[in-house]
Amino acid sequence: MSNRKIYKAIAFSVVKHDYIALAAEAHPSFDIVAVCDEAQAPDWVHERNQEYADRFDIPYIRDLSQAIQELQPEVAIVSPQAERHCELSIQAAEKGLHVIVDKPLSTTLAECDRLVETIQKHRVKCLVWNRNFLPALVQATQTIESGAIGKLESIHCDFYFSKDAGPPKGSRKDGDPPINWLERQIEAHADGSDGGVGEKAMGELEIEGIYPLGYIRLLAPNKIQKVFARTATHFHQANVDNDVDDLATVTLEMEDGVVGSLCIGRIGAASHPDIGEIKLHILGSEGALVISEARPEVSLYYKEQPPLEFKNIRIADENNFLLLESFIEAIEKNSDTILDAQGGRDICSVVEACVRSGKSGKVEVVEY
Repeated sequence: MSNRKIYKAIAFSVVKHDYIALAAEAHPSFDIVAVCDEAQAPDWVHERNQEYADRFDIPYIRDLSQAIQELQPEVAIVSPQAERHCELSIQAAEKGLHVIVDKPLSTTLAECDRLVETIQKHRVKCLVWNRNFLPALVQATQTIESGAIGKLESIHCDFYFSKDAGPPKGSRKDGDPPINWLERQIEAHADGSDGGVGEKAMGELEIEGIYPLGYIRLLAPNKIQKVFARTATHFHQANVDNDVDDLATVTLEMEDGVVGSLCIGRIGAASHPDIGEIKLHILGSEGALVISEARPEVSLYYKEQPPLEFKNIRIADENNFLLLESFIEAIEKNSDTILDAQGGRDICSVVEACVRSGKSGKVEVVEY
């Protein structure tokens, strides 16, 4: 490991979450040398970026071009507000930087297409952050590829995320103003429930859909052609006020007659003792698999345990390390990352079709 190349990286904003930057900090082949962002960003963005820079004693530069010119990085780690993901990634790719970008890839398909075109034009690598190297997914992939369950016939994923999203549905009193989406997300940063950071309100399909759809894409690499979705706002007042889903069911019509389905929702912290019910059911011609995404894990209980402390702890989880290993391999061997810009774009297209279907009540075609 000591003879390996060290990749100089800059964090292109860390306001959505800092988990990608932290993963790179922990990896021996990455050196994050600065945080940068656009000078016209709002104060709360500069405050979060500065906080991260101070924590690791690196500079915060309020000019993307200046940061690239002065520090000559090779990698950009992009995690601003969701609607800025593609724009900052495009600026990095145009300067020849390889890109690691937070999810969701974008809030619009047109921006995804711009990024895919730029990545291809400048021949750089892009990794859209995902969870496909969790131990349960690695073992499931190996089992399916071995032929143990025969020809794939159907796949279902439950992705119920047991985090709150502010006041419960029905809590707003007559005369109270609707909850402002961005203000709620900024407030939610303290407890880590701010998955949809940005001006544009996003439902759970848009915020978290990349994870279960990434699993389905990995385990059942059959292109999704049509979708039928039912969406609801069942749990959270912020979702009601901003007309975005917090619960959805989706049927996926795939190539070669494979059928997929997905149930997704942000179901509240009181609804589940763990991070949520996240499980896959896969049916083949010769057998079946049931995959609990969280396994392996241990449960920890003790006297005077803080009520908000996670009682279920994942073990043997090397997802972050393996994602970065695959990213390095893609750069050095000119191979594909486990989820590249095109893959992220295709998932965004599926999500967009699901949202359309939820509103129209009709089957919608996925645009490729």
